[in-house]
Amino acid sequence: MIRPKLDPNFYPMIKAIEDFEAKVASEKPENRAKITIVVDRNGGYNYVYAYEGFRDGVNDALNYRMAERIAKTILWVCGGYKISIAGSKYIYENLKAAYAKEGARAFDEDFMSGVYEKPFEVVWLEENEIPEQKNASVKVGGFLKGCRIGFDAGGSDRKVSAVIDGEVVYSEEVVWNPKTTSDPTYHYNEILTAMKTAASKMPRVDCIGVSSAGVYVDNKIMVASLFIKVDKTKYGDYVKNMYINIAKEMGDKPIEVANDGDVTALAGSIDLNDNQVLGIAMGTSEAVGYINANGGINGWLSELAFAPVDFAEGAMQDEWSGDYGVGCKYFSQDAVIKLAEAGGYKFEEGLTPAQKLKVIQGLMEKDDELATQIYEDIGVYLAYTLPFYAKFYDMKHVLLLGRVMGGKGGNIVLDTCRKVLDSEYPQFKNLDISLPDESSRRVGQSIAAASLPADVE
Repeated sequence: MIRPKLDPNFYPMIKAIEDFEAKVASEKPENRAKITIVVDRNGGYNYVYAYEGFRDGVNDALNYRMAERIAKTILWVCGGYKISIAGSKYIYENLKAAYAKEGARAFDEDFMSGVYEKPFEVVWLEENEIPEQKNASVKVGGFLKGCRIGFDAGGSDRKVSAVIDGEVVYSEEVVWNPKTTSDPTYHYNEILTAMKTAASKMPRVDCIGVSSAGVYVDNKIMVASLFIKVDKTKYGDYVKNMYINIAKEMGDKPIEVANDGDVTALAGSIDLNDNQVLGIAMGTSEAVGYINANGGINGWLSELAFAPVDFAEGAMQDEWSGDYGVGCKYFSQDAVIKLAEAGGYKFEEGLTPAQKLKVIQGLMEKDDELATQIYEDIGVYLAYTLPFYAKFYDMKHVLLLGRVMGGKGGNIVLDTCRKVLDSEYPQFKNLDISLPDESSRRVGQSIAAASLPADVE
């Protein structure tokens, strides 16, 4: 294995799975058991994952830890309000305890029950009760007719584009502080200001498309990190319906709100004129989206910021979810900061994470040795993570966007990832991994967001 030099204990999920499979295969048949994990979500859709593990009483600790990591991955890839387990009572009982209100996965339980507005549960399945997998595919975006506003709500900056019949006539990027502000009127006014600025550059506004981190149902904000400092008791309809209300204030315009990861993938699909695109935006956090073989989305959350990347016991903890080794600490500005500090870099007191990223990017422009190593290590992270993601996403293209991928560092991440993949996973040699041009890296999502609403007659 090729290890990241500033994080030598990194134990990628794909390697952990391979090692687990080898250990299981070395056991006698009577010590093995088929484990099935089913995650149910809205609309009657589900995801079914079956694999061979240990029977109860044989290596229970490892058996459970692997099942827990896989179940959590499926939960954040697809979304869901129910996990069902067949094949191991030990795994079932421990998962049920973990996803209790006070359990180790209380964050996940609370998040998912909020998104789907129903209690989260972990249940036992008999072998004859295992369902068939039921998938969804919904066409999104790619509409260009008329005068459109595209808005991208990033954690460090907000971007807006004015687009007329597919041509960008205006784009801007403005620094803001949504994740440190507790008053939601700040968010409302900043978004409205961006919309009005874009509107002033066109003869009229036909529709509005929004790309924003978080989970959205019928254009409603169900969960979003932009509002992390807002008291949940003050959410109410004001926060949940914020984009809907802004569209009304803009003249009751049609609006379509999508997760920024899906918009990243959409941007790639439009640019490549192809499907099976996984988009990864590395910015304040990790945002992921996917355009499937049919040119649609699966209806999945794809919130891989909370999906495991590192199986190592001592992996970095995410402050929000409380979990260890999840994507937001490997494919975001936090990853850059973590690796810089591991390399001995001392940041000035009082800098925000976005400012710390800019410091390292400044060093990278001077070909600083530590900065170069930071981006090489993120490339190693990515090379071992893409084969793991490929267990869930059928990919032909991977598009890398976001502030972390800006400048020289983005090219180093890409080059390192390709080299490691060629060496370690040659079966992915035909996987197209690319960076858009510099301007598209920064505002591409707001432009793609403009194409979200259907054409207005």
